[in-house]
Amino acid sequence: MQISRRSFVGSGVAAIGAIGAAAIPAQGQLIYQHNDWKFAEFNSLLKQQARVKQVFDVHAINDGGFLGATKNSLNGLHFGFEIPVDQIKIVIAAHGPTNMLNFDDSMWAKYRLGEYVKVNDPSTGKPAVRNPFFAKKPVTSTDPEVRSSLYQDFSIEALNSRGVKFLSCHNSTQAQVREMIEQFSLKQPAEEIVQDLQAHTNPGVLIVPAMVAAITLLQSEGHYTYITV
Repeated sequence: MQISRRSFVGSGVAAIGAIGAAAIPAQGQLIYQHNDWKFAEFNSLLKQQARVKQVFDVHAINDGGFLGATKNSLNGLHFGFEIPVDQIKIVIAAHGPTNMLNFDDSMWAKYRLGEYVKVNDPSTGKPAVRNPFFAKKPVTSTDPEVRSSLYQDFSIEALNSRGVKFLSCHNSTQAQVREMIEQFSLKQPAEEIVQDLQAHTNPGVLIVPAMVAAITLLQSEGHYTYITV
């Protein structure tokens, strides 16, 4: 049997593609190694020079109550205690269900995240197909006493613009994807979904290997005060 060069090359490319696909672990990368994530960015959080450094340990969404608490902390520190804005650093350590708030609207629609975390869209009363906690409100005033000012907006986007850093837990994403595959009978490999989600985080989100470890380092080495809501 004679094999043409074209058929040989074509079969070779197909074989390489199959090998590449097989190289993606179906069950997901369970542990992030040091070179797998942006450690330098996390290290800069540890070394942040600020008078007040807080880490919010957040697991349950609870209608986004932790976002309001974060806004209150920012306002209390700045206006009540007269601490300069550049001397305040707040980090949101989101794991468990709250981790899903780190992903953008396209992921909420594609993977039914609202249905998964039992969050409804307030405008429809149905499972959210967009991230209802993300978008900032229209700003009409710079007066912190006015409800429509930036200082009273506790959306993720507004808090991010005020310097709040959101962390996403890789371990949580892995566990949640396995649950989503079972709940919604998804056909994609787990790692493919994990990579898709982590490629579509909200702006500024930093993915860490394990949130429980990240919180420990923020406290012990970064000297962040700890609060959970």
